[in-house]
Amino acid sequence: MQIPLFECNDTNEQSAHLIKSISYDQQEILKDIIKLYIPSGHIDCDCTYSKGIFYKNSDICEPTYKFDINPINDSVVKSDCRNLPLEDNSIMSMVYDPPFLATRGKSLNKSDGNNLIANRFSVFPNEPELHKFYSDSLQEMYRVLDKDGILIVKCQDKVSSTKQYMSHCYIYNEAVNLGFYPIDLFILLTKSRLVADWQRNQKHSRKFHSYFWVFKKCDIKVKYR
Repeated sequence: MQIPLFECNDTNEQSAHLIKSISYDQQEILKDIIKLYIPSGHIDCDCTYSKGIFYKNSDICEPTYKFDINPINDSVVKSDCRNLPLEDNSIMSMVYDPPFLATRGKSLNKSDGNNLIANRFSVFPNEPELHKFYSDSLQEMYRVLDKDGILIVKCQDKVSSTKQYMSHCYIYNEAVNLGFYPIDLFILLTKSRLVADWQRNQKHSRKFHSYFWVFKKCDIKVKYR
């Protein structure tokens, strides 16, 4: 039996209905994840809500539970994502968009263009503390998610002091060790990045993508031969 094939490109009518693993629009990715993996059509919890960028100017519903370590409006509850005010096995879906920077560099003391990225995002003092934050957060999310619950994790790799840090691999390994199953992976592309002056002396390629992991809390175990 011959399986019918079709060319997959953005102008092809059939491919236009496909959910693709890459996008320039993170809201499109979230909507696709909800369509594929969240039957209720609604995310229960965002534990790193910040400004709620995922939901602004979008038809994605606001989560039932909105938490942040430093809330910026009254609708968000102050809470550390490593210690959420939720019962065990109490929700079916959540979003986690953690910090990805770690440095004690001199740029943290600057207020000029050299510190654009550090001023915009939270910064941990070093990589081990950042990775421990990931591990502790994932453990807490495993606690509050019910069986078959979905965890969406946005993460980004980086180069720091000429060293590669593949954060999406670290998060994958920690999640799988806890008992999550990596059910999907989406790649968010961008056409521009904030670039500080000190980053222009390149030793590695500049990363123009980030990831959306989709993990499921279930009995399926990842095995390698």
